Amino acid sequence: MCWSATADLVAGTAVAATGAVCVARTRRPRDLPLAALPLLLGAHQIVEAAVWHADGGSGPATLAWAVIALPVLALWVPLGVLCAVPPAARRRQAVPLAAGVLTAAVLAYALATRPVTAHIRGRTVGYVLGLPLPGPIVAGYLLATVGALLLSGDRWLVRLGVLAGVGAAVCAVLWRTEFVSTWCALAAVCSVVLLARSGVRPAPA
Repeated sequence: MCWSATADLVAGTAVAATGAVCVARTRRPRDLPLAALPLLLGAHQIVEAAVWHADGGSGPATLAWAVIALPVLALWVPLGVLCAVPPAARRRQAVPLAAGVLTAAVLAYALATRPVTAHIRGRTVGYVLGLPLPGPIVAGYLLATVGALLLSGDRWLVRLGVLAGVGAAVCAVLWRTEFVSTWCALAAVCSVVLLARSGVRPAPA
């Protein structure tokens, strides 16, 4: 696997295009936040291409990347799942949603008060943000994102959750200091699973 500005740009464009198709195929308004997830993640990879071109640093592209990767996704995913699942499945989304709200608040505060810096490390990008208690924050982030998908009861969302969870474990082992960047890239590619879901005729609400 070789990451670069070109790889991020090509992958981001492809994933964003997939997201646009997902949105166009979506029949129910409550499915739109999740349908738009590949669109958001594709745009996120395109932003990282700008980080590559800037040779890292702490410029606007780095901050924009971190805002999407950290507080936005921590809240977007559990909210999107909550909207998409049927009423009977919403109770079990309370814990991932609460984790997402708390984690997003902590991460947003950190980004507002601390500098975030990107470092080009060979074929990967590492992002440095001095977080207090990073372990619990990462756990809350994964509970909000991967946990919400796994608890959805929707076969396509569960598949996406499994792929994202396995990807998180692999990225943590192989690229510990570049975990956020590599996992976000993998999650963007995995999100094309939502294209299949968008083509499934929804059950009555």
